[in-house]
Amino acid sequence: MTALATRSARSATTALHEPVSRRLAAEFLTVPPGTIDRCVADVCACTEHLGVEATPEIVERVAREHLLAIVNSAPPPRSPR
Repeated sequence: MTALATRSARSATTALHEPVSRRLAAEFLTVPPGTIDRCVADVCACTEHLGVEATPEIVERVAREHLLAIVNSAPPPRSPR
C-alpha cells in the first residue's frame, strides 16, 4: 500500500513541477533551465519530507527565493580592459 501512495504523490509532484518551472524560467532568463528544474524538484522534495502540502504557490514562492539567492550571489561580469 505504501508504494501505491508514493507513486500517486510523485505523479502529483510532477504535474506541479512543470508549470512552476515554466513560470520561473520566464522570470529568471539568466539561470539555466536545468538549474530551475532542479530547484523546483528540490523544493517539492523538501515539502514532501517536511509533511507540508506542496501547492503550486508554496513551491513557486520558495523556489523563487532560492533562485533569487543564486542570481544575487553571482559575481558581476568582468569588464574588458
